[in-house]
Amino acid sequence: MADTSNTVKRTGMIGLGAMGLQMARHMVAKGFDVAGYDIAAEANARAKEQGVRICGSPAEVGAHAEVAVVMVQTDAQVSDVVLSSGLLDRLASGAVICIASSVSPDLCRELAQAAATKGIGVLDTPVVLGQEAANNGTLTIYVGGEEKWSERATPVLAAFGKQVLYLGAAGNGQIAKTINNMLLWACMSANFEALTLAKKLGADIPRLVAALGQGSGANWSLSRWGKSTGKWSEKDMDVALELAQDAKVPVPLGGLVDQLMKHINQDKMKALLS
Repeated sequence: MADTSNTVKRTGMIGLGAMGLQMARHMVAKGFDVAGYDIAAEANARAKEQGVRICGSPAEVGAHAEVAVVMVQTDAQVSDVVLSSGLLDRLASGAVICIASSVSPDLCRELAQAAATKGIGVLDTPVVLGQEAANNGTLTIYVGGEEKWSERATPVLAAFGKQVLYLGAAGNGQIAKTINNMLLWACMSANFEALTLAKKLGADIPRLVAALGQGSGANWSLSRWGKSTGKWSEKDMDVALELAQDAKVPVPLGGLVDQLMKHINQDKMKALLS
């Protein structure tokens, strides 16, 4: 059995975009020796300014890191980083890969099984609360995977997360993220519809939003009205609806939310406040 008792000092961050850069920055600030990689030269340059040691490939990050965090966009990119680009091959036994990207639970389970043969852990660790929380180091992180790997990686995740919540076996972190997002986009579409009506009726929307925050209709999306972008709603709802179809569970409200969110954007949300 791999030794997971020693304190982690060396970490990695693959994907240094808007979220990944902030996560890496917080790890540096907490004293970790952080190696990073991104396909974009400008992203690497920004990360280097924050104290991240820039590598030439995911494999090079793997040669350095005891815990490597992956924050890329798609299932295919995650699979490529872990398997095809050499990250898994270069990590030492006892290392942990944290998949912070929002991807399918099945992919996380498959990668966990592949890594287990090498004595390496894979956790799905998707994050919620958005860019502002990433900037502030106050993300909520949902964790799925073997508990021993969660215990090893938690001090690293806590560098950029206010709450690190262990939810059970591999895939459960991604399931939590998907369900969270279903509720988020349902609230956002309901808020948009209700506030559009309120504005048409002549309400002072900023005052109304503040008042509703003290009532039974309060929700996180409403409390940040005009700040959230709705950027990833289409991807998130596609994932949710595909999982529901595979599970043969009807989600008619989810289907409606998917359609409603296609015409809601930050400009339209901000316009209600003016």
